[in-house]
Amino acid sequence: MSASASEGVATRRLPAGRKAELAAYVAEAGEVTVARLAEHFDVSPDTIRRDLDQLDADGVLIRTHGGAVSLTANPRPDTGLDVRLRLRADAKEVIGQLAATLVEDNAALMVNGGTTTLALARHLRDRRDLTIATNSLRLPAEISPQSIRDLYVFGGSVRLTAQATVGPVGIPMSVSGGDLDIRCDLAFIGVGAVSADSGYSTSNLSEASMMAEMMRRASRVAVLADSSKFGRRLFAQIAELDRADYLITEVAPPEALQDALDRSGVRVLHPGSVDLAVHAPTTED
Repeated sequence: MSASASEGVATRRLPAGRKAELAAYVAEAGEVTVARLAEHFDVSPDTIRRDLDQLDADGVLIRTHGGAVSLTANPRPDTGLDVRLRLRADAKEVIGQLAATLVEDNAALMVNGGTTTLALARHLRDRRDLTIATNSLRLPAEISPQSIRDLYVFGGSVRLTAQATVGPVGIPMSVSGGDLDIRCDLAFIGVGAVSADSGYSTSNLSEASMMAEMMRRASRVAVLADSSKFGRRLFAQIAELDRADYLITEVAPPEALQDALDRSGVRVLHPGSVDLAVHAPTTED
């Protein structure tokens, strides 16, 4: 059968049936190109693009330039922030809401760039007089101006896909001077992976170094990670498990990881935990 005849047969199938198969294929593959889908389903790229547009509008998957991503996929290092924002969005909102319970008025925070920490920023609308230092270029537009006393963005090179800077954690004293020594009450660090054996890790070496420095400058550290990060190890280690005071997630970790966190003195916060009412002590405590 010729390619045109094959496509004619395929396009006469019920569109709903093809779209269901297409959605299932993307869900299994995680991330896939239009060309691969067109070849697999033996239809034209234009037909695939129309189907993907409709499935994206229906909230079934995420349409990307040249393909599609499953809503539950683990993003690649070069996946853009706008796509990452839609991956596991419900889990990130839960995590952001829980993380905000640790923040008191007048606190000084460091917040690294990432989509889960952006969810935290949106849940700080009821806090007041916060001092926040971040490498996220997106956070200043996400946080309520009424919550902020002072907001600083760390300088450095810009990772365009992440919309964040990467560089030293410091605030210049002047144009020609050195950096001020800065400290914060609480650092919120979104990570790419959490493992009992290798702790917290991410895919970018410079980013890992910056996150580790934020941790060192904080009195307390809260790591934010949804359950897709459990049991993984990425290229660059940020810190061992015991460097964090809290792990905030949307479900309880697997038993082996929970045991390792317990041994490391890390308090796990999730919707089913008993610790939801716990707030970080003030600096005077």
